[in-house]
Amino acid sequence: MGYAHEYAHAVLHRGRVPMEPTDHVVDWADGPRKGKFYPDAPVFALPGTEDLADVPVAPGLLPDSVPARDADRAPGFTLPLLSAMLRDSYGLTGRRLGVQANTDLAGLPFHTHANWSRGTAGGGGLYPMGIHWASGPSAPLTPGLHHYDVQRHALQRLLTGDVTDRVRDALGADAPADALDADQYLILSVKYWQNSFKYNSFSFHVVCTDLGTLVQTWRLWAAPRGLRIAPVLWFDEPRLNELLGVPGEQEAVFGVVPLHWAGGPPGRRPATAAAGRPRTDPGHRPAVRHRDAERSRTLLDFDALRAMHTATLAGAADRPAPGALAAAAAPSGPPPAATAPRVPLPGPVLPDTGVRRALRERRSSFGRFDARRRVAPGELSAVLAACAQTRLAGDTDPSGRLRLARVYAFVNHVRDVEQGAYAYDPDRGELGLVDAGPQGSFLQRNYFLANYNLEQAAAVLVPTVRTTAVLDAVGDRGYRLAVGTAGAVAQSFYVAAAALGLGAGVALGFDNVSYAERLGLTEGDEAPLLIMALGHERPGSADFRHEIA
Repeated sequence: MGYAHEYAHAVLHRGRVPMEPTDHVVDWADGPRKGKFYPDAPVFALPGTEDLADVPVAPGLLPDSVPARDADRAPGFTLPLLSAMLRDSYGLTGRRLGVQANTDLAGLPFHTHANWSRGTAGGGGLYPMGIHWASGPSAPLTPGLHHYDVQRHALQRLLTGDVTDRVRDALGADAPADALDADQYLILSVKYWQNSFKYNSFSFHVVCTDLGTLVQTWRLWAAPRGLRIAPVLWFDEPRLNELLGVPGEQEAVFGVVPLHWAGGPPGRRPATAAAGRPRTDPGHRPAVRHRDAERSRTLLDFDALRAMHTATLAGAADRPAPGALAAAAAPSGPPPAATAPRVPLPGPVLPDTGVRRALRERRSSFGRFDARRRVAPGELSAVLAACAQTRLAGDTDPSGRLRLARVYAFVNHVRDVEQGAYAYDPDRGELGLVDAGPQGSFLQRNYFLANYNLEQAAAVLVPTVRTTAVLDAVGDRGYRLAVGTAGAVAQSFYVAAAALGLGAGVALGFDNVSYAERLGLTEGDEAPLLIMALGHERPGSADFRHEIA
């Protein structure tokens, strides 16, 4: 067993045995920016996005039952489509000023403490993912390597010249064919300090969820347009870190997303894949020379974070064999603790809400749940189905059919469903009872913070992943995939709730072991990784319309 097993155990038990360092104090005044800053890199504005027609969110959230409409299909990515996907996912789309129960409320009116909304959820609202576009000859821009500036919704050119062959070489000859056929790539990096200044040793876990939320947003955004997003998670990571000009122990590439570009050469297969060896000159190693200007004056290092970076870096280019991940699939059928009765749910149906609208309306409810308005069984069914159909569909599962996450539901206030803890069976559309009776006291007692009133939520969903089985199947690097899958489920949850007009909130601060005990999972390897609260919000909550101010 590698170090990732030890880290996974520490994360699961951190509610009872705090992770080191236990004396860490967050220095908010010296915190990093929420995004990288290249002061000397040239800036290129991206096309406007508001004129792009919205498309229904259902084909992305319920791909097994709702196909994309022919009229919405695109032949491939274009610059306006890429611009819209970046803005709708990671761009700043609004300002959070609603009155709620989170600890940052007092500072929100001040610009220096402003909280800007994004379509993608982020652990702790810190957003440490860096998005880089390696553009090849198919795109209208001069080929090069660009950084997405979220504050200005613009591209900063970090390097001029086609480096997509370097990316393909890093992916390896055994990468999926569509990855090697592409000449456009989105490269996702994680700047550790942007998260670890707050979460210290726990930060590696949190940034893995961030990888999943962002990739899933892109999958939800692209699917209704007939476009495919399939991340590659196994590649020569040091080579791509070198290309970005970043020290791997401070910032590391976590994923590469190939893009099929409209008008690009079909079936393009570079010599890298055809010959099984790099076609680039090994003596020529282009790299970004621009450097991110760090805001923090003092940067701290954390042993567990560095150890996890090292553990997941080992064997980064050794892609698991086809089918290796099947051994870690989520269990099918009811769990051992499930008993009769089973509760059938209505078929999952989502309204004709647009993807952009759902992403713009996504928010965390933070103490605004109202138990007086019960959620309908059909609404719960749609959210559960959206979570259960979530896949990262990366290079370990190109078909996207392997389910890694199972979803449980603690039901408080759902019409025609008795209070209790249930396991969701997506194949039958049923809930299997695990623990009968009211759950509100348990939920609130095992939550660490005071910003959610979980007993008022209609239901609290809990995704589990067989984390140790994933590590056994594909090695320590699989930790990014396992926890990233939970992050992807969380993003599906948020978007489905927004499409239905329901309140939602996802949290990491809970006693995982208590949930495993409650759900009868202590004898197995399913690990509860998140709690996701769903319900109606109190009507008439105070807010501020920043867009018309």
